[in-house]
Amino acid sequence: MKSFPFALLFCFSLSSTAADKPSPVSIETLVANTLAGNPELQYYEAEILAAKAGRREVGKLGNPELNVDFGRMRVVNGSSDTNDLTRSIGVGYAVTLAQPIEWPGRLGLRKAIANRDITLAELGLAKFRSFLAARVRALAYALAMQQQDAAAAGEVAERFAAVRAVLVQRDPGGAAPMLEARIIEAATVGVQRRAGETAVVMQKTLLELNFLMGKRADTPLIVKRADFALSTLPPLGVLLAQSAQHNYDLRVKRVELEQQGLRVDLAHNERHPTFTVGPVIQDQLPGGRQTLIGINVSMPLPFWNTGKDKVATADARRMQAEAMLNNLLRETERKVTEAMIILQTQRQRLDLWPAELMKTFSDAAALADQHYRLGAVQVSSYLDMQDRYLQALEAINATKIEALQAALDLEQLIGSSQPLVKTAAEENAKP
Repeated sequence: MKSFPFALLFCFSLSSTAADKPSPVSIETLVANTLAGNPELQYYEAEILAAKAGRREVGKLGNPELNVDFGRMRVVNGSSDTNDLTRSIGVGYAVTLAQPIEWPGRLGLRKAIANRDITLAELGLAKFRSFLAARVRALAYALAMQQQDAAAAGEVAERFAAVRAVLVQRDPGGAAPMLEARIIEAATVGVQRRAGETAVVMQKTLLELNFLMGKRADTPLIVKRADFALSTLPPLGVLLAQSAQHNYDLRVKRVELEQQGLRVDLAHNERHPTFTVGPVIQDQLPGGRQTLIGINVSMPLPFWNTGKDKVATADARRMQAEAMLNNLLRETERKVTEAMIILQTQRQRLDLWPAELMKTFSDAAALADQHYRLGAVQVSSYLDMQDRYLQALEAINATKIEALQAALDLEQLIGSSQPLVKTAAEENAKP
């Protein structure tokens, strides 16, 4: 793609002076700083820690249950008719220690579900890091083109101001010179507004960069400008295959579908009862010591809650997850195709415009300014040339930004490990 080098620097600072401006930061360094300092990354990293802690929790057996019965006992022997009664009073107690024993395979299913939670958390972190890198590159490259628009608008505004000063110094010989001066003044207002709007957009861009890096909004920042180049793209079929395999959202949905399938198996498994097994000791003292030592086995009887509804619910959730995966696959294919069409269309437009085109417009605008001062060009032609120059510059830069954004969107959609957007220096350094 043919594009224009940008060598200017733009510094944003609300509190610093020119003496303490920081050194220019390259785009790749800016990406690295963002990945190191973005506070939202800590959320995803903590999510991984929480998922790992949950995995350890479900991998443990249930705690044993200790049951102690203690009371005072009275034993009566004999017949009430003869009043020959023997009474014994003493203490009795029973101690049971029971361990819940779950049905075979249940613990393994819970571990597998927890492992999928860890995978989902890791995918969330990887997706956010990829998004951050792409967003920072998009902002940094767009900043270069916004800066060029602002510089050109400022240049034209300065020309208008200089021409107006010349017209004011001339002896007005009628209404025509006065009207020309007012026309120039009106045009100056419009160009200054255009330059101001572009400057505001640039400052918003730098504010977002500071936000993404986890810094205060008024932190001084100078971004070192660099032209960008696009890597050669494979055919659409290859891109669709890559997106189907590597797209982060699709990978998340696949893991969720696997996890839901495991939940269905777990629901089936949980229809079988959990046994509680443990030793029991009973000791009765009145009437002579009587001790019972044995094994206690208990289990719930599935009379009313058989678990069928839970299985049906889990299976319905699995069907929903499968439908969402298929829908997301179609949606991803649409987005990949759309980004590819936009990228190809904008690259074709840029290829029609030679690299020296903007210099030609700039020289023509300067020539029109020179000849207007000499009286060889009418004010209408002069103003039209300046306006066309700015329109052409804005149109080319807007096209480049659209191509850049489409390429970065495509990079995210296919889950590419290699960036599709590189600096011109990186592209030229390839063997």
